[in-house]
Amino acid sequence: MQTNRRDFIKAAAVTAVVAAAGGACSGEQGDPVRNIRNQPDKWVKSVCRFCGTGCGVVLGVKDNKFVALRGDNDHPTTKGLVCAKSLFLPKIVNSENRLKYPMVRKNGKLERVSWDEAMKVACDKFAEVIKRKGPNAVAYYGSGQATTEESYFMNRFMKGGIGTNNVEGNPRLCMASAVGGYVSTFGKDEPMGAYDDIEHAKVFFLVGSNTAECHPVIFDQIMKRKSEGGDIKVICVDPRRSPVSSIADLYLQPKPGYDLALFHAMAQVICELNFQDDAFAGKNVQFKVHTDDGVKGVDFAGYKEWLEQFTPEKAEAICGVPAGDIRKAAVWFAKGPSTSFWTMGLNQRIRGVWANNLMHNLHLITGQIGKPGMTPFSLTGQPNACGGVRDTGSLCHLLPYGHLVKKDEHCKKFEKFWGAKPGIIPRKPGKHTIAMFDAMGAGEIEAMFVTTTNPSHSLPNANKHRPSIKNQFTIVLDSYPTLTTQDADVLLPASMWSEKSGVFGMSERRYQLHPKVQDAPGECRADLQIMYDFAKGLQERGVVAAGYVDKFAAENEVRLYENVWEEILEASKDTPYDFRGMTRARLEKERGLRWPCPDVNHPGTTRRFVKGDDPTMDRVAAYKDDSIKPGELQFYAAKDKRAIVWGRPVLPPAEPTDAEYNFVLTTGRVIEHWHTGTMTMQAPELARSYPECYVEVNPLDATKLGVKSGDKLKITSRRGEARVMVKVVRAPREGMIFVPWHWADDPSLINKVTIDAIDPGSKQPEFKICAVKLAKA
Repeated sequence: MQTNRRDFIKAAAVTAVVAAAGGACSGEQGDPVRNIRNQPDKWVKSVCRFCGTGCGVVLGVKDNKFVALRGDNDHPTTKGLVCAKSLFLPKIVNSENRLKYPMVRKNGKLERVSWDEAMKVACDKFAEVIKRKGPNAVAYYGSGQATTEESYFMNRFMKGGIGTNNVEGNPRLCMASAVGGYVSTFGKDEPMGAYDDIEHAKVFFLVGSNTAECHPVIFDQIMKRKSEGGDIKVICVDPRRSPVSSIADLYLQPKPGYDLALFHAMAQVICELNFQDDAFAGKNVQFKVHTDDGVKGVDFAGYKEWLEQFTPEKAEAICGVPAGDIRKAAVWFAKGPSTSFWTMGLNQRIRGVWANNLMHNLHLITGQIGKPGMTPFSLTGQPNACGGVRDTGSLCHLLPYGHLVKKDEHCKKFEKFWGAKPGIIPRKPGKHTIAMFDAMGAGEIEAMFVTTTNPSHSLPNANKHRPSIKNQFTIVLDSYPTLTTQDADVLLPASMWSEKSGVFGMSERRYQLHPKVQDAPGECRADLQIMYDFAKGLQERGVVAAGYVDKFAAENEVRLYENVWEEILEASKDTPYDFRGMTRARLEKERGLRWPCPDVNHPGTTRRFVKGDDPTMDRVAAYKDDSIKPGELQFYAAKDKRAIVWGRPVLPPAEPTDAEYNFVLTTGRVIEHWHTGTMTMQAPELARSYPECYVEVNPLDATKLGVKSGDKLKITSRRGEARVMVKVVRAPREGMIFVPWHWADDPSLINKVTIDAIDPGSKQPEFKICAVKLAKA
């Protein structure tokens, strides 16, 4: 029986929470029991603090305190919908468990100190390391939860001020392969479509994405579309049977790590049946395939011939999906209009970039791109992974808004724009995330500044990497206690999102402002104020050029954020991102705008690469082409202005199963919790809904192992072990187990087991697949 469109989001997201709380839940109350004395004085529009969906919310404020939250019915994308996590944000923000005072480690223990002492210790140590060992002995590890202003400022400060490209962020763990896929196919990062496409699509291709639990509002919109009739099809591809499969018209369950064969086989069927769009491909596409002699360019006939090694029957032998189902999926997709959504199931792999390429392939060969209901779309798991880390270039190989550190002209441009010393930006990438923490372990990096993220919990192969954080000098800026704050040498308490005003950029390129509605508790300070004071401290100690950050000086934190935003607008000028029209005043008034948006009269862009919609095609000289007519598409950033259809080989995961380690471990999330539980565990109702970690075991495997639900299972890899409660369900394939990764308790910390092998292109770790052995604990 299929799920009705509201069943999942209500039953799993609200009812389970309320049952755990023992009360009734109001959609307009942060507290699950309505309290008339707590009714807000006013409602203020904002954006949710959790995933990259970017749900529009309104915050209820009473006596200058955030007391309630509800969905924003006027929001153009999410239209009043929110998930359970969002409803409990008032409780989360006002938790008594907040970090409230600066602390410094003394004699092995964190002790409360003044802000002056904390900043002196932080700045003294950073400056000492830089003077003694050079700029590359320090690093910054940021977050897709930091505001755009915060990420931009620290990227600017580290690269143009200190002179190191050791700048990374936790989106490297989740979205780097999506970036690599977009860039290697289209020449530029970020989705070209919008959530508007959901209203026009007739086929939804959901791959490696538990949309129901990880992006529940998007899932609800897909269910709404399906409920409207019109022969809407949902194809779900996932080795684990998640709640998404409950609405699927076709469910494909490939062997973990071998789905590239499935995508190639779908392309083979499309070409065999002549469902490709020859006119579109002839004008907009080039083909490249891997051969024994390396990568070579071919024509369509050559690509079609290359695909013959992946007929549905041959693909079935590789990936385990029945040939008939592959053919059906291909035909449905080709008929369209088709929109594809995917997330970590594709990205967290050593072949993540290739998997992303193959998703784009299906759209390119059928011409299902750049039109209503036709778009390939990677979903993001943090509210500002796109707008903050990806767009501002806050990774080791990037500069803001599509620029690269390896290009001398790009470095010179930003050195001049930032007022930095010529030549200070290294002309080669710094250390990516896994290499960065490896370098800490080796003593090459001796000091790191960590912002709003929890690498002691979230990094794979934690037994290897957590000691690196403990053993080197680590400054941690956060709002709640985490494993990483436990490991800090200096702990700086930060304001939460409703206690400061900043900009988040969601998955569909929509930038939205969240306002300050209450003061932070204790001695918390806004992140950007802390960062600015830290930068000033290093400037005063002579390791940053005099005056480098002084232009942002402000009488208060609100103006500080505004000053940085004003420079950001100018940094986007004459790039495909151009959003100079997104002034602070406009964002305060409007419910978000999608870039490009080059002037204050521009409405924002629904679909990129389409003449008449994407202003880049008329306003940026490098991409202007007067031969393109309104409504026509051109991949102006790609080589020869043609997107690439890739023929990629199907290779095994980094760690295939063998006789000893004979099960595949994969990890993921549940709807009530978010990432390492730093925030959601602060709401007792959410914590009680899933009180402990669990491992899903297929019933056939449970019988062989002699375990039943409620037992404890020992999960062992070549890196470590975890002991987790068993849940016998038919969700995972036989030979596969699934563990959500939210819990920090040591026996069940599953990232002690996961592997830190990386995609050679994106440098993203393969969280989704590693080999383990199992035994009843």
